[in-house]
Amino acid sequence: MEDILAFHRRDTQMLAERVEAATLHKGLAWQGLPACLTIRFAARRAEAELAIDGAAGADATGALRRMVAHMLGLTQPVEVFEQAYHAHPQLGPLIARHPGLRVPQSATPFEALSWAVTGQQISIKAALSLRRKFIQAAGLQHSGGLWCYPDAERVAALSDAALRAAGFSQGKTQTLIALSGRIAQGELPLDDWRAALPVDDMRERLLAIRGIGPWTVSYALLRGFAWLDGSLHGDVAVRRNLQALLGADEKLGEDATRQWLAPFSPWRALVAAHLWRLGA
Repeated sequence: MEDILAFHRRDTQMLAERVEAATLHKGLAWQGLPACLTIRFAARRAEAELAIDGAAGADATGALRRMVAHMLGLTQPVEVFEQAYHAHPQLGPLIARHPGLRVPQSATPFEALSWAVTGQQISIKAALSLRRKFIQAAGLQHSGGLWCYPDAERVAALSDAALRAAGFSQGKTQTLIALSGRIAQGELPLDDWRAALPVDDMRERLLAIRGIGPWTVSYALLRGFAWLDGSLHGDVAVRRNLQALLGADEKLGEDATRQWLAPFSPWRALVAAHLWRLGA
C-alpha cells in the first residue's frame, strides 16, 4: 500500500492526484470524459470507486476492476521471482527487506509513455512541474476539482504552440504529438498490446518515433504494461544504488550495469525496482 501511495504522492501540489491517509484520489480521462478514481485501502483489501462526469459506458465495472488490478500490480507474479532469488547473495537481502514488492503502474499505458517522454533528461522536480502544465494544457478537469491526466486523443488535438507554452522543448513537443497521433489513429494499439505483450513489435514501433529511445521504451513497458524484464541500466538511480549494493568505489557505467542485470532475465525491471527501493 505504501509503495502505491508514494508513487501517486510524488506531486506535492496534488493537481491530479490527492493522497489522504490510506486513500488515493486520481483524476483521469475515462472514454474521453473527466473522471475521479478513488481507491481506499484496508487490511489486505482495496475498494475502488469511479465518479464520471457523464455516462459510464458498457462494462464499466469490469474495466474499472481490470484497471485497478493493473495499477496495484496484482497481475505481477512476484512470488515466482522471490522464490528463485531469495538466497542470492546481493539480491536476497533486498527481497527480504521488501517482500512482495510490486511495481506500481500508471492508470493507462499512454500515461506511462507520455510521462516517460516528459521526464527525459531532466530532474524529477522539473518533470513534475512540466507534467502539471501538460495536464492543465489538456484542459480536462473533474467536477470534484482534480485535473485529469489526458488520453492520447485529447493530446493529439493540442497544437504545438500549446505544448511549447506549457514548457516542452520543440523535440519533446514533436514526440508527444507524433506518439499521441499514432495512438489516436490506431497505429499503436496500446490496449491490445497490454493484453498480449508483443514486446519486440512494441519496441520496434515505439523506437521508430523520433525522440523515443531505449530508456523511454523500457520505462514505459515497466510502468504501463507491467513488463518486468526491461533492462533499466540507463537509469541513474539504478546505477547509483547498484554501486552502493556492490560496495564499488567507482561509479558504474551502463555497460557494467547491463551485464550485472542480464542474468536476472526475465525479471530485470523488477530487480531495478528493488534497487530503486534501496535508495528510498
